[in-house]
Amino acid sequence: MKVFIIGIGLIGGSFAIDIKATFNEAKVYGIDKNDENLEKALGLGLIDHKSSFDELDKADVVIVAIPVDTTVEILPMILDSIHDDCLVFDAGSTKGKLCDTISQHPKRRNYLAAHPIAGTEFSGPQAAIANLYRGKTNIICEVEKTAFKLQERGMEIFSRLGMRIRYMDPSSHDKHIAYVSHLSHISSFMLGKTVIEKEKNERDIFDMAGSGFASTVRLAKSSPAMWTPIFKHNKDNVIETLEEYIANLEQFKKLMKEDNFDEIYKEMEDTNHIKAILKGIT
Repeated sequence: MKVFIIGIGLIGGSFAIDIKATFNEAKVYGIDKNDENLEKALGLGLIDHKSSFDELDKADVVIVAIPVDTTVEILPMILDSIHDDCLVFDAGSTKGKLCDTISQHPKRRNYLAAHPIAGTEFSGPQAAIANLYRGKTNIICEVEKTAFKLQERGMEIFSRLGMRIRYMDPSSHDKHIAYVSHLSHISSFMLGKTVIEKEKNERDIFDMAGSGFASTVRLAKSSPAMWTPIFKHNKDNVIETLEEYIANLEQFKKLMKEDNFDEIYKEMEDTNHIKAILKGIT
């Protein structure tokens, strides 16, 4: 099985590690606009060969693990280049625009729209880790538009890597993910921005930041090159979530000004229900 991975960073590199460990017959080819990333990936043993788009006709599986704006641009070209029995799937955090872009492509049946809910705040080939996807949910959109035998190939990969599968239409995916992923990243970035602007002494931040701050601001270390296109592609949903989030912040501020700490206590107590919702998630 010849697996071509476009984008050898955290996501693509972690796919490479687990596919090489799980499929003994797999050979992994890396494509990346940054040749330094490819050299690092070779040195780390993530990929077996450096490659290019000119060789995509050899692929049995193509995994697209690059920013969503670039995926939208090049996915039609990828589909143009592959043979009829090749599976293409991506790992992008938005699905609506991507699925619309290739909806009429002659090889739409070769594409599986996927979004594994997994990652860390780090980037680059050196950030790739084994078992990143084990136990994680992988959202599949428009599965009925993918050829059945290619669905089976994708599901075998996902199963061997330990993913749970959930099916969703692209519009619902983008709306839900705006709340549970995109908003949390914005909150983290803006918390980091607020503290940096207010606390000019970096030593004070380092010395006084507790584990709560560190865990809350962790996502602010994520790659802007990846997240800016995500916010752009999911703009309407992200704005909706921000409006609701800001309204809750304004309400909290109002209660503070009114010294209404009984109501603040109640709101926090009600929100503790999130513990039950997330129970069992690691």
